[in-house]
Amino acid sequence: MSVEYAPRPAAVGEARAEVRRQLEKWGLTDRDDLADVAELLVSELATNALLHAASRFRLTLSAAHGVLRCEVHDTGRRTPQVLDAGCSESGRGMFLVNALARRWGCHQEGPGKTVWFELGTCGCVPPDRARHSCATGTTWG
Repeated sequence: MSVEYAPRPAAVGEARAEVRRQLEKWGLTDRDDLADVAELLVSELATNALLHAASRFRLTLSAAHGVLRCEVHDTGRRTPQVLDAGCSESGRGMFLVNALARRWGCHQEGPGKTVWFELGTCGCVPPDRARHSCATGTTWG
């Protein structure tokens, strides 16, 4: 499933709703807190796309072999980095992705980048939060 969104604040809520709808279609909303976590993390990536790239973004979801993969592509070149949650009022997006996703990463492609994360859809996929792949770059929250 892949949907493109205009660069406007309402797009973040629309992306969250699309995640819920797609997981319902796939029968994955009864899996503990999978839908809630997927919605939260997609919301963080979509918000980052709007704040840092100010461009259209594309949400892509796939599920296979016990893994849900969520990708957000935008035209920005700044790569995300995990910041210390600390006491600041913002900058916790990638901290949450790093803490809750099984794996995450980003890659440059063409005029932009894709930031992705994976969640297990069943008990057979153990979490491995230490594994992420991201090019070094500007600090991103």
